[in-house]
Amino acid sequence: MNAPAPAPQSRFAELVQSPAPEIDLATGALLVAAGEYPQLAVEPYLRRLDLLAERVRDRTWSETSTLVRFQELSHVLFVEEGFRGNSEAYYDPRNSFLNDVLDRKIGIPITLSVVFLEVGWRVGLPLAGISFPGHFLVRYAGEAINLLIDPFAEGQVRFEDEAQQLLDSVYGGMVRLRPEFLQPASTRDILYRILTNLKGIYLNARDDHRALATVEQLLLIRPTAAGEFRDRGMLLARAGRPEEAIADLERYLDFAPAAPDATRVRSLIRELTKHADM
Repeated sequence: MNAPAPAPQSRFAELVQSPAPEIDLATGALLVAAGEYPQLAVEPYLRRLDLLAERVRDRTWSETSTLVRFQELSHVLFVEEGFRGNSEAYYDPRNSFLNDVLDRKIGIPITLSVVFLEVGWRVGLPLAGISFPGHFLVRYAGEAINLLIDPFAEGQVRFEDEAQQLLDSVYGGMVRLRPEFLQPASTRDILYRILTNLKGIYLNARDDHRALATVEQLLLIRPTAAGEFRDRGMLLARAGRPEEAIADLERYLDFAPAAPDATRVRSLIRELTKHADM
């Protein structure tokens, strides 16, 4: 008799705690989605990415230029497949689930970037995710040229020296470009940002159950993230679990004793302690 498959949360924990080179981005993104779809089969969606890459590879097999492969990748994804940004319902949680993005062909910058990265890596393209403020991007690092790709805008291409213009379009000229804005994001960084987006959606919707599950995943990636302990503590307090909430809030203060909200958190701990003692 075969042993039962590990639960998605267990698989996610095992994945993100692996050495960095062993963390598969697409698998991690699909395991994030499995929190919403517990019966989600990961492998068929990985095969979908393989098939997209095969189309690009079949058309460029004789090309040595990565730029030609890059152009064909954009054509396949944004022209033939029609992937695009979901500006009409940006905060729909489905935009953050890679299976939904592959099925519906719409998403937000970071999940569309995951599709672009995963297909591009499969055909040997020099791509990296860029955690640009407010708008995740992909960088193509060619031999003679570096480009920034915006998968949310159907693969719009910019030169790196145009990054300030993109920043201005997001922040209205209030933020100046800094070198760290264009640093490559690790797989853990990308998964963390996907989950952070989801947490914000759930908190705004007052969906505490899903927000709490998302914070649990965030802490698997960054076990010492002070803000996640605070947020989990707040959610546990609202869920009527004062002892657990106190433990998390106290840990938050251990990590960040001079945080701007430290006074408010200490006051909440006192209130929770009264209820826990009743």
